[in-house]
Amino acid sequence: MKKTMKLNNDLKIPRIGFGVYKIDENHMDPAVKVAEKAGYRSFDTAYIYKNEHELGEALKKGDIPREKLFITTKIWNDFQGYESTKEQFKASLERLGTDYLDLYLIHWPCEADGLFIETYKAMEELYKEGLIKAIGVCNFEQHHLEKLMAETEIVPAVNQIECHPYLSQQPLQDFCDQHDIKVTAWMPLMRGRGLFEDPVIEKLAEKYEKTPAQIILNWHLCHGRIVIPKSQTPSRIYENFDAIKFELRDKDVKKIDALNKNLRQGKHPDDVKIGTLK
Repeated sequence: MKKTMKLNNDLKIPRIGFGVYKIDENHMDPAVKVAEKAGYRSFDTAYIYKNEHELGEALKKGDIPREKLFITTKIWNDFQGYESTKEQFKASLERLGTDYLDLYLIHWPCEADGLFIETYKAMEELYKEGLIKAIGVCNFEQHHLEKLMAETEIVPAVNQIECHPYLSQQPLQDFCDQHDIKVTAWMPLMRGRGLFEDPVIEKLAEKYEKTPAQIILNWHLCHGRIVIPKSQTPSRIYENFDAIKFELRDKDVKKIDALNKNLRQGKHPDDVKIGTLK
């Protein structure tokens, strides 16, 4: 498998990124150091993770030049709106210690609040100014994407959604594929909540002589998704990155497909409004 893929504006993005959700200031430096050594070049954070500054400092201490890194962050729900988006974007740049972002995302649509269109239009302007290399969204259902594309100019490069074998989101994946929107899976391993012990996953791990996590991550990659697994354990950081070094057979991909239960771990996007998540 190739380690990168092209977004709809021809920007290359690593297919496996390093998620830093809930990695605090005491663990960021060692985690990033191991991740860089393992081969990660893409790092995914967000305002609400409260660690943009820590990630930026950790990346500065590394040996990887900025142009070789792919940094993603997200605008939080409470800051949606045209002017607020521009202000918060600049604040994120300052915290990360960089003068541009590779990818900037709307964290949740919060459709009931009616601000994601003007938020995205502000992002389009920042993109045209060269301050962002690609723009996209998180947690957008098909109806959110249809509304967004009808009222804005630039098709999102990425839709980052909850996705794992128990919540495959295949109809949404199909819609994104039709419009050349790459899907990034957050919680790609379902945080190990019983998924590693699923008999199908266990048998495939034995068959391929891989870990359950590697089997699941490879399943995502076989579906053309980007994954951003998070770990602070060095051995797992390496194992997750090595998930790209083999490829499941089609029949085994279908076995995992059949595990879908539409079992969501996080909130449904239609239920999230400004101020409902912290």
